[in-house]
Amino acid sequence: MLSPDAPVPVTSDPTAPAATRDIDRVSSAPTRPGSGGATGADAQLDVERLFAGDTVGGPGVAPDAPLDEKLRQAYFWLVNHAIISPHYDVEFADPARPRTAYRIGDTRAVVELPTDQSYSSFVLLPLLTFAVRGRCLLVGGPGRGKTASAILMGVLAGYPVRDVRRAMQHGHPQLTVSDLFGTPLPRDLVAAERLADIDVAWRTWLGMRVKIVDEYNRIPTKTQSALLTVLADGYVEVFDQIYETGASAWYLTANDDAGGGTFQVVDALRDRIDVVVKALPFNNRFLGDLVTRAERGVRPEDNVPPEIVFSADEHDRVHREVLAVHLPAPVRRRLEYFASQLEVLEHAAWQLEYRTKDTARLAGVDPHTLSVADTGRDRLADVGAQTLNGLSVRALQSLILYAKAMAYFRGNAQVTLADLRAVLPFVLHDKLQPDLQATSFDAPERQALRTDRVSWIRDLFDTTCRQYDAEELDADDPVGEILAELDRGTHGLTEQEVLRRTARIEGLLALWQDSVKLYGSVYDDALALKYAHQRYSGYLAWLRWSGG
Repeated sequence: MLSPDAPVPVTSDPTAPAATRDIDRVSSAPTRPGSGGATGADAQLDVERLFAGDTVGGPGVAPDAPLDEKLRQAYFWLVNHAIISPHYDVEFADPARPRTAYRIGDTRAVVELPTDQSYSSFVLLPLLTFAVRGRCLLVGGPGRGKTASAILMGVLAGYPVRDVRRAMQHGHPQLTVSDLFGTPLPRDLVAAERLADIDVAWRTWLGMRVKIVDEYNRIPTKTQSALLTVLADGYVEVFDQIYETGASAWYLTANDDAGGGTFQVVDALRDRIDVVVKALPFNNRFLGDLVTRAERGVRPEDNVPPEIVFSADEHDRVHREVLAVHLPAPVRRRLEYFASQLEVLEHAAWQLEYRTKDTARLAGVDPHTLSVADTGRDRLADVGAQTLNGLSVRALQSLILYAKAMAYFRGNAQVTLADLRAVLPFVLHDKLQPDLQATSFDAPERQALRTDRVSWIRDLFDTTCRQYDAEELDADDPVGEILAELDRGTHGLTEQEVLRRTARIEGLLALWQDSVKLYGSVYDDALALKYAHQRYSGYLAWLRWSGG
């Protein structure tokens, strides 16, 4: 940053810029109405009041405060004092208060005013990664605060700033596996008769709960492969010696959004990243905060309030509490419907199971070439026509985890559709590849979606939600009923009941035979019906063999 190394005391003057006012102080006022016990007038809070010294019950987070409240306090301290990001791109709306929108400029850019507490993705997503101990990639041009954000996450984990900086790994073209992980002791290399006798001097950063790799796309390919093992599997192997790194939050940075750099990032490494966050541009209306910070020598990482620092036990507890957040069936069904639309590629194979974009990719065929041959479906309504791939199991698991974290952060007992929608573009940012030649991008009002990956993914999800509602699947889902019936088990079923159920499956497929196009949801449903039919057929064969 612009400030010199040694920090100086900051003012308590409430008229001082937010970035320096009471920088080491955390309000005890609850961050969300209805959480932390705020009622009446105390519940009507805004960010400016929260950090202007107008506190309820004295400064600091209450010792017995729930950890989700502590996480929110950390967010507001970060966004008001550490990372100058006055953005609200992760928007939420209060159903009781209609949102107001204005359109400005020749392109009629929408300025929408959220009616519920909203957030900056550049601050929120790294913090959620801290909570779930995931893997976050921060992308953006030099000097936009990517590294500073990652360092602050290390300080929140309780590490001194000096240790966090020393533990940060800097990508460069000469970085070796030994540089990254550790070096075998020279005396063992000379005297050892077998690899198991060689001790390795491991790098201390491997055992930290927050790990930072700066400019990871400047790391040589061989070293990237070694990094993949520790990032994906949590262990390092050098000279047959194994070091278990334990669960941790990972932060990687890159200047190039496309994943390039000195070395192209290997696909397997990119696939292990859970969420991608873009550094938002600096709003020059807040230049005064930078001036004050420079004049007073304030470095936020040196002034993190102890009240928002998480101990190792608290870090573990947050993770467990996030996992315990319930994902209700109606929200899960929306996610299932969305994901099902993306993979099918009707002309990729003869057999139904192989009619996927992955089949085309493995055969070295451009999925777009085969997609244009699909003449039966509406290519503008079919969101699958906009993508070159579907979603992996790993991507879906990351999406579920971050949706739970978003709900937890907002104080919800279960995941809402808004929680899922909020995190979905950031989790799928590098997981879902657009078909930029798709006709849906040709409309003038949609051409910007070729470069705006976040809005494009969110538009895909919104479109499938509208289609889901149009099909009234919450009220009428025969395939869901068949699977729910099967999920209760086959024990004790009579032959007559099994035949009734298989007849229902066959009847449904017969109904689709001449009247339904092979959209992605139909593809998944057909395979699910085939699965259920096979389960019943296997049980029927056993029933007849056993004389039941």
